[in-house]
Amino acid sequence: MQLGAFSVSLAVKDLAASRSFYEKLGFTVTGGDGEQYLMMINGTTILGLFHGLFERNILTFNPGLAQDTSRVADFTDVRDIRASVAGAGIEIATDTDPHGTGPASIVLVDPDDNPILIDQFFPRPGDGDPGSEDGDGRPGDGIPGSGDGDGRPGNGDGQRADAGTAPKPR
Repeated sequence: MQLGAFSVSLAVKDLAASRSFYEKLGFTVTGGDGEQYLMMINGTTILGLFHGLFERNILTFNPGLAQDTSRVADFTDVRDIRASVAGAGIEIATDTDPHGTGPASIVLVDPDDNPILIDQFFPRPGDGDPGSEDGDGRPGDGIPGSGDGDGRPGNGDGQRADAGTAPKPR
């Protein structure tokens, strides 16, 4: 099972202060709306800063994305990951349609109550339009981790979420 690029999604109190802090550590902004979220990178380390979208910090994996943020053509679809973890007895805290083909995400919670977001913002391999900005068949924001093209985890319905519909891990 290939989980894709790894990043940490941080729930921050002040987006500007957090941005300034991480820029001093060598991170550069690669995307985001600048009001609720920013995506930052330092080498191959990916960091998401989210203000008011998550209650807790989240470990994030992006199927279809390499750690250098390049697109991977052949990857394990989130619905296949879902089937594998469910078959292994891992509870899925936030689920997706197992028959969907578009961008989707699931949330798992590890034994220490740490939320793990598996956020695929590309269609199922072989089903999508690789020519779109995000690779999701719709005009997008070009930001890794952008679920349905809005920088927040997607549910696979192809619709942009508002801040009230982003998964809120326990």
